[in-house]
Amino acid sequence: MGTDTLDRRDALLRLLADGGLHSGAELAAALGVSRAAVWKALHRAADDLGLELTAVRRKGYRLARPLELLDADSMTSALSAPARQRLAGLEVLFSVDSTNTRLMQAAAAGAASGRVCLAERQLAGRGRGGRDWVSPFGENIYLSMLWRYPGGPAGLGGLSLACGVAVAEVLRQAGVADIALKWPNDLHWRRRKLGGLLLEVAGESHGPSHVVVGLGLNRRLGEQQAAAIDQPWVDLAAVLGDALPGRNRLAAGLIEALSAALAAYGDGGLAPVLPAWRAFDAYQGEPVALLMGGQRITGTCAGIADDGALLLKTADGLRAFHAGEVSLRPLAGGWVRA
Repeated sequence: MGTDTLDRRDALLRLLADGGLHSGAELAAALGVSRAAVWKALHRAADDLGLELTAVRRKGYRLARPLELLDADSMTSALSAPARQRLAGLEVLFSVDSTNTRLMQAAAAGAASGRVCLAERQLAGRGRGGRDWVSPFGENIYLSMLWRYPGGPAGLGGLSLACGVAVAEVLRQAGVADIALKWPNDLHWRRRKLGGLLLEVAGESHGPSHVVVGLGLNRRLGEQQAAAIDQPWVDLAAVLGDALPGRNRLAAGLIEALSAALAAYGDGGLAPVLPAWRAFDAYQGEPVALLMGGQRITGTCAGIADDGALLLKTADGLRAFHAGEVSLRPLAGGWVRA
């Protein structure tokens, strides 16, 4: 799809985002194109982005549900003065392969610490283990932040836990009761996945290093959109109902909290947030399986060590693990990845 076509599509979506009825003549005049070009662009956008578009004969077009598109100025104005000082730039994209990939490329080109990238959708968003992240347009939060540290990557082992605490606290303040963290980087609500973090680190062994923290958060997911998800899931719309926060306000709160957590980790490491992570840990004392490469290690979750390692009580005694994926045993029996 050419640049002009993409620009036309994006401009149309901005006009239709309010959910109101807009005539073909109005849209054509706003874009300086023919009504036939408007019709073609709208239907392509609906097909490409999975949007439900309604055409009312002789009256115009509208989206089935209004969209709150992300706006850099709105998010920036909602930040505190210290948070604005921590940022080196805030970019909002309609579509991108991956916000993490974009910032990793920017980091390699010398981008400053504190750069943030958000997108309305991701074409190749990734979760843990390389899984695709379901990415409906204009509904969820897809956010990445670049941060630089003077030390090497080895000192960043507990950073995903610190970032998980930051996100969990934002959600709790937004009214999400029963928010929980699952080691090392998943956000759960009543045993269902609400979001996840993906950290990508690069640098010299003795420093400097940089990390890109990616957050995918389910704000609103339709059943059809979520059909590809292979684990129990939930979205904020189901949890909060009418109290669901706007995307720009929510994103601003996450940017504020994550930038503060990244800065604080450079000063104090993981120790200051260990009590908070342990308070959000809903799975201590439960039977779990740790999947690590081709290995499957079963045991009882015993929380986390002071360096952020997962502690398992196994048949061989208490063991610590710094990598792997936890599968939970549901109450009904059997193992489930969650």
